[in-house]
Parts: sequence; structure tokens; C-alpha cells
Amino acid sequence: MKTIAVIGAGTMGNGIAHTFAQFGYTVNLIDVSPTALEKGLATITTNLDRMLAKEQISVELKTQTLNNIKTFTTVKEGVADVDLVVEAATENIDLKLKIFKELDEVCKKETILASNTSSISITKIASVTKRPAMVIGMHFMNPVPIMKLVEIIRGYSTSDEVTSTIMDLSKKLNKVPVEVNDYPGFVANRILMPMLNEAIYSLYEGVSGVQEIDTVMKLGMAHPMGPLQLADFIGLDVCLSILKVLHDGFGNPKYAPCPLLVNMVTAGKLGVKSGEGFYDYSASKKAEMVSAQFSK
Repeated sequence: MKTIAVIGAGTMGNGIAHTFAQFGYTVNLIDVSPTALEKGLATITTNLDRMLAKEQISVELKTQTLNNIKTFTTVKEGVADVDLVVEAATENIDLKLKIFKELDEVCKKETILASNTSSISITKIASVTKRPAMVIGMHFMNPVPIMKLVEIIRGYSTSDEVTSTIMDLSKKLNKVPVEVNDYPGFVANRILMPMLNEAIYSLYEGVSGVQEIDTVMKLGMAHPMGPLQLADFIGLDVCLSILKVLHDGFGNPKYAPCPLLVNMVTAGKLGVKSGEGFYDYSASKKAEMVSAQFSK
């Protein structure tokens, strides 16, 4: 594989583009919004500068990484002749199905189609294409350039060859790929989201305060970040979306989102991305949090 298309220039999309480009791949970063593309490239540049300051990369590698990225505002143009597409759009099933239907129509027949979805069924996504054997999940963790794990999700029809190819590719990015099967939430979020939801319930029911809950989990369980702060970092809207997928997929009330989470998302309190969630984030605090993630 030489050329990778990444759909979506948001937090995950620009991180995925950054990672592929840093490891020498030509990357076509696609977003319908020119503003989002500009912001995505600015984020990549900032993160490269941070890595450069910590002597994790050289000036030459920073320049090469940026030169490896091209931007596009249309899918058809951006995916022409690519070997792999990684979709990193909003966690919305209707949007993803629309994107994959279009990708199937405009990509060459050899192109592997991957989704960075954190919970939506790969089998469902593959069902709108004529190439279900070539559809797979690549669930990167945030921040992508730093976090080692990639969940590789096999849909019902995903071929052994495609799975092996994506596992090997992930290793070339200096990641640790873990193969999982296609069930709601996969492994990471099936385990993580109920924990975050229970932490929110503990706050909702008055068991303890925000900082106290996070302190217990950080000091008592050796978690690098408390669950409420982590929920803010992921995005409370994303947490709610994943919990709904788990609840709908398993039909088990234990996955029902906490009413406090629902109300906060309805009120637009989404965490770091909106400036307020369980914590209040000024611009300086947000930059400090991102910097702390990249220093690990």
C-alpha cells in the first residue's frame, strides 16, 4: 500500500492522516468543509511541532509528513486510485452508510474500505457495498499519533486476506493491532463505556463529586485519567452514541445511558470540544490537556 485516503478532518481523521503520513504514506485527507481541512492541517502541524520540541521527530520528518498530505473536498476526487480508505466521519450510522455506498461506487475494485467507527457494526456498513469481503474496521485510539492500540474489527464477510493485510499495515505504523469480531462496542467500548456510564451514575446519584470520583479511579485503580475526565476527552456526545448502540444491540438495561449524560449532551455540554463538560475547559487548559497526552 502506498496511498491512503482518510475521510473526515476532525480529531480522529487528522490524527489518522498524521500517522500514515509520518510513516511515509501518501495521504489524501478529505472533508467537505475547507475550513475543517485547514483546521485539521493546523492541528497536525501543532502536534508535529510538539513532537519536534520533545525531540521525538526531526525537522526533516516533520517536513516530509506535511508534504505527504494532500487535501480534497470531494470523495470521488480524493479516493481516485487509492489502496485504502479509512472513514473517520461523525459516529452516525446513516452518514457512514451513505459514505460507504459512494465509496463502493467510485473506488477501484481492489481498494480496501475501512471504518474508524467506535461501535457501529462493520457487517452493517459492509452490507451497502458490493465488496463486503473488503470492508473492515480500524478503530484507532485518541490521540492517534501516540496511542498504540488499533482494534481491527472483522465483519461477518471480511476476508482473511484483508484482515491480514490491515493487521500488517497497522504494525508498519508502529501500532499494536488486536483482532476482534463484530459485536456491539467491539471490545474497547463494550468494557469502557459501561464504566464511564457508572461513573456518571455515581455523580448523578450523589455518591461523590467529579474530582473525588476521578481521584478514586486514578489513585485506586492506577488509571492515567479519571473516567469523567476521559468522557470529556472522548466527547459526551460520542459516549452517548456508543451507549445507545450497546443498549440497542444487546437490549440489556445495564447499557442504558445515565439521564445526566443525556441532559448534558442535550444542553450542548460535550466536554473538551465544547469547552465544558464535567470540567470547565478554558483554551489554555485544553491546550495543556492535549500537551499532556502527547508527552506520554
